[in-house]
Amino acid sequence: MSAHEDFSRQAEAKGSSDRTFGVVFAVFFALLGLAPLRTHHSIRWWALAVSLVFLALAVLRPAWLHPFNRLWTQLGLLLGRVVSPIVMGLLFFLVVTPVGFLLRLLGKDPLRLAPDPGASTYWIERRPPGPPPETMANQF
Repeated sequence: MSAHEDFSRQAEAKGSSDRTFGVVFAVFFALLGLAPLRTHHSIRWWALAVSLVFLALAVLRPAWLHPFNRLWTQLGLLLGRVVSPIVMGLLFFLVVTPVGFLLRLLGKDPLRLAPDPGASTYWIERRPPGPPPETMANQF
């Protein structure tokens, strides 16, 4: 029996360009360095220095950032493989399951899945009826 999703495949994700990667990290570290100014604390000079290094590499030698860009992309793929099933499981067990229990407690069957031994048919009449049958002849 196979799983729904094939986790053995190698995902070839197209990451951002090396220059874009460098600029994004330069902006991130610049914001990190200047963030203490909001609370009247001193600037984080080390973060501004790292920001300048990333900016200089992005402008002058973006190819030097390629290994870091590739590593960052792989980390993102790994996090996606780990976090997505956890989030989906939490959503199922914290949202879908309680709603199902609540509907069952209230005796509701919104999909009409419960068998009705007294029913002669399960056909649902449409009011008003659908389009005339001759319009279904040549659909494509």
